[in-house]
Amino acid sequence: MTDRASRFTPQQIGSIPVRFPSGAPIPHISDAMTNPYIKTFIPKGVHVEGMFFFPQEKTAFPAVVLLHERWGLTVQVKEFAGRLACEGYAVLVPNLYVRQGGMVTANAEVADALMARLKETDVLQDLTSCCEYLNTQDQVKKNVHAVMGFGMGGTFALRFGCQRRRLRGVVSFYGDMVSPPTLLKDLFCPVLYHRPGDDKVVPEGNVAQLQQMAREHGKRVEVTTYDGAPHGFMNSLRPEQYRKDAADAAWERTVTFLSECFKADLAAAPAR
Repeated sequence: MTDRASRFTPQQIGSIPVRFPSGAPIPHISDAMTNPYIKTFIPKGVHVEGMFFFPQEKTAFPAVVLLHERWGLTVQVKEFAGRLACEGYAVLVPNLYVRQGGMVTANAEVADALMARLKETDVLQDLTSCCEYLNTQDQVKKNVHAVMGFGMGGTFALRFGCQRRRLRGVVSFYGDMVSPPTLLKDLFCPVLYHRPGDDKVVPEGNVAQLQQMAREHGKRVEVTTYDGAPHGFMNSLRPEQYRKDAADAAWERTVTFLSECFKADLAAAPAR
């Protein structure tokens, strides 16, 4: 951690659980006002569930959709969301395993099985619905969003950046290359990629391919390497992987990158 002051303190951050349809219109507060029975309806489709963090100020902020890694929506991911909210962002953290019961695990075999059952089309649909949900919230500036993810979530963040035209930025912590790589021609925003120097999960060639495709298609992809750090170096819940110096440096680079992506929007937000 550094001595740099955040825009808000943790005491100024609110958080609520959220639930909204995936791939369907998002109910607005006016819907509940006109139909008092709306909360008792039995949903016919899949819903996105997660947590929403936001500065408790009467203004609208840029938003970040934060994606967890293969372990599920852990306490640490929620802590990261709170830290981002302290920087002046509304942060939505969807549970990518909601179709599998929303499980959280510390067992690598279970985590791999959960990740293997995910369907990319379902996840991308959920992420699109996350952005549409954010657009219904008074705390969020309309269509001023970024996406950030760790491991598995970092892979989906890169993929979503090739689909969502209105994103302002993508931050990927040791995510894998999008497939097929030609999708990068459709990347619509800048990318910050955090690469562990000793990554035994994502092949070095995949990161090199990401950089090559970015050059070929004229995309802004910044790759920062953390020498000696293993895959998962941000995860303080796994001491064998966690590297504090690398984690602190990566967080500060992320904060700087997001502030650049949202520069005009943050200038209009109240300073603390």
